Amino acid sequence: MFTKLTTYTDGGARGNPGPAGLGVVIMDNESVVDSFGRYIGETTNNQAEYRALIAALERASELGAKEVECKLDSELVVKQMRREYKVRDKDLQPLYLAVYNLSVGFSKITFHHIRREFNSAADAEVNAAIDRHLQG
Repeated sequence: MFTKLTTYTDGGARGNPGPAGLGVVIMDNESVVDSFGRYIGETTNNQAEYRALIAALERASELGAKEVECKLDSELVVKQMRREYKVRDKDLQPLYLAVYNLSVGFSKITFHHIRREFNSAADAEVNAAIDRHLQG
């Protein structure tokens, strides 16, 4: 059981759309609690970013977190989750709703945009997942 966890997420597609993956790193203070990457098929970068966030929140919930600080390098997703931008893309709307529905399960959740260089572990998970798939 964890009171507060920090998630670092990244999603990427080689081509847009193209072969895509998600990467998640979950931290408790300075310790890595879990990290993983998954190949998610052909999709867009933005869809992959949302799917990474969904995977992170599902895992944080499984770990019993009450509070989650979400850090990601997708400014679009952060601003949409903070309701600073509307979700106009019909393919992103169900993903936004999935994140929203997961978020109500936590007593506190925040979304922070971070620069790419501070998200290298999650990015590495994305690339490893795509590479594993492409290498067969």
